[in-house]
Amino acid sequence: MATQNPIELEGTYPLPEAQLDRFMFNIIIDYLNEDDEIQVVSQTTTLRQVEFEKTISGPEIIEFQRLVRKMPVADEVMRYAVQLARTSRPGAPNAPDFVKQYLNYGASLRASQFLILGAKALGLMNGRYNVAVEDIQTLAYPVFRHRILTNFHAESEGIRPEHIIRRLLDVVPPPKSGLKD
Repeated sequence: MATQNPIELEGTYPLPEAQLDRFMFNIIIDYLNEDDEIQVVSQTTTLRQVEFEKTISGPEIIEFQRLVRKMPVADEVMRYAVQLARTSRPGAPNAPDFVKQYLNYGASLRASQFLILGAKALGLMNGRYNVAVEDIQTLAYPVFRHRILTNFHAESEGIRPEHIIRRLLDVVPPPKSGLKD
């Protein structure tokens, strides 16, 4: 886990693409709303007694990880996740014109792996025992955002990774059976 503040770059350097690829998600956190900001300011500028309670143990974390990996994924949903990643690669035979035009690099194999693992966890957190197409679509943004690298042409036109991801979701057909029970 790491944080990156794009405003404060003095003394820090952007990570190389190979290192970025090792992070499962890239989540963008915006400013808090006013009430939440007041609560944070209040809590961090007063004296208070903090007591920590253990909520989960190491063995429980390992068991949750095992549970996620046991979660089944239908072949067509797995194929959909892989097709999203493969379609993002400019050199791929099925790469759409917008990918060839705006990307230097597409999503890696690791993107497909993390898309499935994240979707399994999301399905479990939503009380399901399978991965739904919606899980894949929801996680495409945080999983692909830092893995698809736009070129100068995209940057000059204001095309961001989120735009490319949206278009990938539009052009890669989801499986007929979305599996959401």
